[in-house]
Amino acid sequence: MSKSAQDFLSEANSMVPSIAVAEALSLINSGKAVVIDVRDGKEIDQSGTVKNALRIPRGMIEFVADPTTSFYNDQISNDKEILVICGAGGMAALTGKTLMEMGYTNVHNVGGFSAWKDAGGPTED
Repeated sequence: MSKSAQDFLSEANSMVPSIAVAEALSLINSGKAVVIDVRDGKEIDQSGTVKNALRIPRGMIEFVADPTTSFYNDQISNDKEILVICGAGGMAALTGKTLMEMGYTNVHNVGGFSAWKDAGGPTED
């Protein structure tokens, strides 16, 4: 039986815990978290992103999170909370699920960037 996009999203949302912007800010300010914006570059260029976020498109996350590849980014580790954000929350959930399946244990879905901005989260161009 094949899966629909909604099936994938439901599975990801049940696996990856959501985190409120205020809690995410607390983790970031304590130095215990890294934020990954998984939107493509065009979308980030138009709206900006979370201040100091890693800009890793969803299609690259497996390579950037795998220490055996030349694309690996050592800022992604189990020593930090990994906070994933996107346009509305769906890609963040799917990315979070992928990271968890890769062995990362402290992964949270921050949701969409507009909610981040509306809650007063710091941004950059």
